[in-house]
Amino acid sequence: MTAPFRSPRPARRRARSGPRRRPPGPRWGLRIGAVTSVLVLAASGVGHAVVTGVESGIGRVDAFKGMSDRPGGGDGLNFLVVGTDGRDKLTPAEKQKYHLGGAPCHCTDTLMLVHLSADRDRASVVSLPRDSYAEVPAHTDAVTGGQRAKHAIKLNAAYAEGGPSLTVRTVEHMTGVHIDHYLEVDFTSFMRSVDAVGGVEICTVRPLRDSYTGLDLPVGKSELNGGQALQYVRSRHIDGSADLGRMQRQQRFLAALIHKITSSGVLMNPIRFRDVADTMLKSVRADSGFEANDLVDLGQAMRGFTPSSSEFTSVPLGNVAQPVPGVGSTVRWDPVQAPKLFQAIREDKPIAMHRDRKEPRARVVDVPPGQVQVQVGDGSDRPGPAATVTSALRATGFAAPATPATATAPSPGTPPRTVIAYDPRWDRSARSLAVALPGAELRPVAGRGPVMQVTVGQGRQAVQRVRAEEPPQKPGGISAITGDEAVCP
Repeated sequence: MTAPFRSPRPARRRARSGPRRRPPGPRWGLRIGAVTSVLVLAASGVGHAVVTGVESGIGRVDAFKGMSDRPGGGDGLNFLVVGTDGRDKLTPAEKQKYHLGGAPCHCTDTLMLVHLSADRDRASVVSLPRDSYAEVPAHTDAVTGGQRAKHAIKLNAAYAEGGPSLTVRTVEHMTGVHIDHYLEVDFTSFMRSVDAVGGVEICTVRPLRDSYTGLDLPVGKSELNGGQALQYVRSRHIDGSADLGRMQRQQRFLAALIHKITSSGVLMNPIRFRDVADTMLKSVRADSGFEANDLVDLGQAMRGFTPSSSEFTSVPLGNVAQPVPGVGSTVRWDPVQAPKLFQAIREDKPIAMHRDRKEPRARVVDVPPGQVQVQVGDGSDRPGPAATVTSALRATGFAAPATPATATAPSPGTPPRTVIAYDPRWDRSARSLAVALPGAELRPVAGRGPVMQVTVGQGRQAVQRVRAEEPPQKPGGISAITGDEAVCP
């Protein structure tokens, strides 16, 4: 991956039997964790004069209080970034406009594990489903003050029962990954931060509507303000993917925000940085380990940062709807693939293999290509174009059976360009196929059924690589996308 920055001193391996020392060199931790993390590190070499007083604006929390028997081993830095549903500082008008009525549950709405490699070449972001089945250790209840024995809960409920400390303990127990730092952001800081950078651009291949949050986005590009961005990352009722789809949108938003921060001039303008930091820090809480020196070092490192330096994935899942008495429907992690993912984090390895950067970027389509059935025929007097197009469509994932060895003879009036004949009932599949065949004509034919018929025209037909909005988990492996694959083309 791209390596825009090198630590001035080499990272050193160390044991982690207890609290961990900071590694030498710049500390990149906050810059990719979440909206707050990106903004708080944007000092960009302007030095202590800019961050003087900023550190005091960060709310502090003892996220590691009383913790023992913690995981050890590995290099790099690990951060637990949580988003809570706090909304106390929003105005009544804002709550009504962005559908934030009702009492907050005082739980974690979002959980992300962020790993920064020891050589500072790579940032890996792993979304942890909030409804994950978890077993919290014995602890003191944050509300009643009474002692509670070990018991099963949903992961996001650990915050309500025992605050940040119990959340960290539970995540460490589930992943075997040692958490170095904790960062917490609520609804207010999220909205104010997005507004402070001038909004964030998001792309979608289909309309996104959610009556619960008020989200209403058209196909294509949309510039989201803070309130709209909150609707986007909170929506869980757009389709059947529920919370899993929401995690994917959160990852895409984070990648888009990184792109906006690194390309908008915020990092190079001390006055603008100070305004952004002051706005954002009013609602942030972090562990006591973050200091002004970290903000300066991290801002300097971020000057060369691009979305391609980050990779995003979610925990591989097994049962996505396992009922637990007294808890409800929970999400179970895959017992084979999830441990492999966290082992890669502990060993400071990439979480997934990515495409060769020399390959053209895949275009995102609405319908996964593997669900689109295609039959290709020749409409050209040149030998074998159908076989060539079929091979390319298969390579990018379409369900295209091999073309017969004997090519179809061109008929009188062969179309000058490729034609896609499709049943209007499968129009989403046809539009997804058309993205892979630039310049092709879409021709509706009632009663064709689910199979798309492609007739290759007289001109040379290129095939564009495509992928679903979020790639499925691969059997025997872990799928991830890089930040540059998540932002608008």
